[in-house]
Amino acid sequence: MKMNLVCKFAILAGSAFLLFLSSSCHSGSQADATQSTQSASLSAQAEGDEIIHISASEFRKQIFDYQASPNKFVYKDQTPAIIDFYADWCGPCRKLSPKLEAVAKKYKGKLKVYKVNVDKEMELARAFNVQSIPMCLFVPVKGSPIQTMGNLSEEDIEKTISQIL
Repeated sequence: MKMNLVCKFAILAGSAFLLFLSSSCHSGSQADATQSTQSASLSAQAEGDEIIHISASEFRKQIFDYQASPNKFVYKDQTPAIIDFYADWCGPCRKLSPKLEAVAKKYKGKLKVYKVNVDKEMELARAFNVQSIPMCLFVPVKGSPIQTMGNLSEEDIEKTISQIL
């Protein structure tokens, strides 16, 4: 009798967890997600949006060559940046995205906002030991980046920006 109760509870808890996951995941195929991301990136560039989707090779050229200097972060740009490690299927990532878009517009010319899709750029995610998303690096021109995790509030984003400007 006790075992049946434990089994029922485990099944109920598992079902609730799966329901939670399915409600926060992107519906559609991986191909749809890829096409959607590429279309969004192209339309954002056409509209002058300041969000920059970046690959590992571009990251090494423009931001930091983690292969050449794995033990010390050496930022290559003269404009502070936010680097958002995300995935298309991640609910908290999708909630953070509009806040970062607003920041990119507000701080245009003073701050760059980069996005790294961890599903496509696994090498880059490994290099920064990304274990939970969204994860953001707030990068000053000089000094060490500030790492944050989760769906940040607008207030937390502004506080962290003030530390890198």
